[in-house]
Amino acid sequence: MLRFASGARSDVGLVRDNNEDSGFAGPYLQLVADGVGGAAAGEVASATTAYVVSALSADAASRDLRQLLTDAVRVAHEQLRAGVEADPGRTGMATTLTAALAHGDEVVMAHIGDSRGYRWREGRLEQLTTDHTVVQALIDEGQLTREQVPTHPYRSVVLRSVDADSDPVPDVFQADLRVGDRLMLCSDGLSDLVAEAEMGRALGLPDPQEAASALVDAALANGGRDNVTVLVADLEDGPVLHPDGRLLGALGDPYLVIDPGAVRHSDSI
Repeated sequence: MLRFASGARSDVGLVRDNNEDSGFAGPYLQLVADGVGGAAAGEVASATTAYVVSALSADAASRDLRQLLTDAVRVAHEQLRAGVEADPGRTGMATTLTAALAHGDEVVMAHIGDSRGYRWREGRLEQLTTDHTVVQALIDEGQLTREQVPTHPYRSVVLRSVDADSDPVPDVFQADLRVGDRLMLCSDGLSDLVAEAEMGRALGLPDPQEAASALVDAALANGGRDNVTVLVADLEDGPVLHPDGRLLGALGDPYLVIDPGAVRHSDSI
């Protein structure tokens, strides 16, 4: 059975006052969510979405992983909508989500927004996800080069997210991952500031926790203008000795989750 052996770190950065990122690093689930919205609502959006996905992932043994993750994103959207109805001050809150769920011999990913998933295999880094952003759409259409992205006025505009308004449309797919690969998930606090060559040097470190910390340190050294969350997970085969996962960033505050009691396994069916 495939499992993750991971290291993770989340940091508020050098400019922001609060951490709107959330993360979960467990033996079967890795995820990062980057929240946006005023009045602490970004924290609420990311923590709620991360909580819903991590809670419903417990059904992995009895569900199709793609449908499970699709349903989990939908339930998270419904939670955010209920949160805005209860407190209109949260209007506009939203979050990205990049998650990887392992069960049996497969890893399925769900992705929406501009957080990222990368694979490190035999010294080569490859991005597994595609950003749902204005600049990525322009790149795909041949109207923009990657070198022009850092100065583009819409470089931070996300086209898809988990929010309280529109139905979320995540990319859900079986990831090309095998035993011996290293998976890295991150918020844009890393990918906006650290070049892939520098990422590769850190991912070459033998210990996942050492690699995750080195990546966060690199983002801070390059300005740390945003929250930064990094999960580094080695894909292994075998039993799990420590089944509990680590809660990162806003997910560590249970009071930010809109209604944890309303999330039941049956909600994903």
